[in-house]
Amino acid sequence: MPRPLRIAMVQMTSSDDVEDNLATASAMIRQAAADGAQLIATPEMTSCLVRQRDRALATARPEAEDRALRAFRALARDCGITLVIGSMPILLPVLEPDAKEGDGKEDDSGDDGQRLANRCFVIGPDGGIIARYDKIHLFDVSLGAGESYRESRTYQGGAQAVLADIGPAKLGLSICYDLRFPYLYRALAQAGADILSIPAAFTETTGRAHWHVLLRARAIETGCFVMAPAQSGHHADGRDTFGHSLLVDPWGEVLVDAGRDRGVSLFTIDLDAVAAARARIPALGHDRPLTI
Repeated sequence: MPRPLRIAMVQMTSSDDVEDNLATASAMIRQAAADGAQLIATPEMTSCLVRQRDRALATARPEAEDRALRAFRALARDCGITLVIGSMPILLPVLEPDAKEGDGKEDDSGDDGQRLANRCFVIGPDGGIIARYDKIHLFDVSLGAGESYRESRTYQGGAQAVLADIGPAKLGLSICYDLRFPYLYRALAQAGADILSIPAAFTETTGRAHWHVLLRARAIETGCFVMAPAQSGHHADGRDTFGHSLLVDPWGEVLVDAGRDRGVSLFTIDLDAVAAARARIPALGHDRPLTI
């Protein structure tokens, strides 16, 4: 018997206005729920997307005080859905100087240890938080033509891979730049993930070059469905994001490509496709220890 799961992905253009982002996301989530979605996913930085460190710190709140998170929990309960908020900026306690994480790089943050978490939340139909995941790999890159990002100036990277049990499926959690680190997804798949969640705010530059091929590769390598809701368009902080929220099946076929427009994409998957793909190519069980 097939094991159907109706998935919705929300594509949006978040700004630094939390109330506006919350209203936009909530309306699309309600629309998706009305259309029968059981699992609804939003992109990275759903509640607030801002590049400037001072503005990000001033806007974020600790998890227990975050109004948007409270609203999303109530919305999931009201709609009776499983809701994956791709990520939100969450204010962390200030690290003492001798407790700051060292990465071997010069500290050019110019701050006193204050950091945010780029945190994903999986919320159940009862409004409870099933799982949290803090983005592990931080986007510190220079793309040329004056386009550069230093996420570690504002954010503290996570240290733990997370697998969320949502009932009909197990969901491997990740965020955006994590996509470039395949060992994370292999570990999640080998731990039992059926679906890989990869919410993103991929840049226009990197999206055109790498988005589709990387997402298809992660699906093929793991035999998982890949669910990747994305930010799209020109944002108030000056960045441009690529859009093209994708749903990819375990054989690497693109089931949904949302293009560039904001809105909701829906598709009903058959979870039995995971076992079928892995039976055809059982690569997850063929790892060999290597010495270099």
